[in-house]
Amino acid sequence: MNNPAILIAEGDEILCQDMKGRLFHHGFEVIEALDKTSALRSFQSRKPDLMIICSSGDSSRNGLKTVAQIRQQDRGVPLFLITRNSSEARVVAALRAGVTDYFKWPVSYEELIASINRKLSDHKKSFPETDINEPMIGDSAAMRVIKAYLMKVATTDCTVLITGETGTGKELAAELIHRNSPRHQKPFVCINCAALPDSLVESEMFGYERGAFTGAVASKRGKFELAEGGTVFLDEIGDMSPYAQMKILRTTEKKEVCRLGGKGAISINVRVVGATNRDPEQLMEKGSFRKDFYYRLNVARIHLPPLRDRKEDIPSLLKHYIRKFNQRFGREVEGFTEEAMASLLHYDWPGNVRELKNLLEATFISLSSLKIALMDLPKAFQRRFKEAEGLSEKERDRLLSVFFATKWNKSKAAQKLHWSRMTLYRKMAKYQISTSQ
Repeated sequence: MNNPAILIAEGDEILCQDMKGRLFHHGFEVIEALDKTSALRSFQSRKPDLMIICSSGDSSRNGLKTVAQIRQQDRGVPLFLITRNSSEARVVAALRAGVTDYFKWPVSYEELIASINRKLSDHKKSFPETDINEPMIGDSAAMRVIKAYLMKVATTDCTVLITGETGTGKELAAELIHRNSPRHQKPFVCINCAALPDSLVESEMFGYERGAFTGAVASKRGKFELAEGGTVFLDEIGDMSPYAQMKILRTTEKKEVCRLGGKGAISINVRVVGATNRDPEQLMEKGSFRKDFYYRLNVARIHLPPLRDRKEDIPSLLKHYIRKFNQRFGREVEGFTEEAMASLLHYDWPGNVRELKNLLEATFISLSSLKIALMDLPKAFQRRFKEAEGLSEKERDRLLSVFFATKWNKSKAAQKLHWSRMTLYRKMAKYQISTSQ
């Protein structure tokens, strides 16, 4: 794993050299550029994880010009400004220009390194490393309908609620909506709601001012401000507490945030897309999901089917990931043997597309042949496949029993088995069961 790269730019050579040594000591890769032209060139060619602009005297204004030019190229990369001359007006101007954090020289390196690590962590979570050209694979009837609807939703600016089991591609669907929307040149900020405790909801979502609490050594923009003009993706909203739901509901309705310790509201312009692998209607019945929050999000509703209900898409998915992993691993794998493909099509994929992708990646690690055989697949999968084969006869007997009990009523049979109608039909075809018997 490569160390994070930090670009130190501009102005004060003594300050930059001192900074360079400290950052090296803490394990960072350091890129140095002592003038604006080389700084912009280095930013474009090296794509650093974070940038520090060191200004002194009258050059602080030039530093803000550099900030503005960087922000035109990348709205998300963390930008620090360190200056010998500071004032409240300069701090405000820096934050408005898009500076992530601001320090006056001489700086406390303990605070600086802590802030760098925190911002790098926030940036990685907010702007995950995904393939921006990743398509939604599948030409089944269900996927054709979903992709057509996604494109229609993308052209609007309404809120969206995406549901589906874990691994079905909810984040990918949200990214596709963003990439095909008028907001595509602005940030796409992902928030894992399940990992956000109530104590951090306001500071992480809405930001805080310097001195708002112990440890708030500088102002920080929250996730909603970072997404200005773009899209906020609220992942796993079904795991949010009612308190967090209330806070986000207010923000989405009023289109403004209030930083902790701030004196006024800040207007925001963002689109909100929510996703959950749980049934929001059931959560409302249990009282763990606010009805007003549900109705605020549930404008455009998209449900992604599990992979077991669209098995005809499996060959296309495998072909796509083989091509990707061939590039990554430097291989020329051509495909699967008939036996291996049959096993993959027979399996029900409880982990959905994510499980399929991970299985294939694990297979590539020690693969030596051009065709993937059943014995090349991970041993754990081979065991699960054999267990699934053993369960087939029991499942067929159970299905027949339910049909007899419901007098061959497909709707009632599906309800008793807790299956979708698509799953019921697929099982009937799999076990060669006809309602005419």
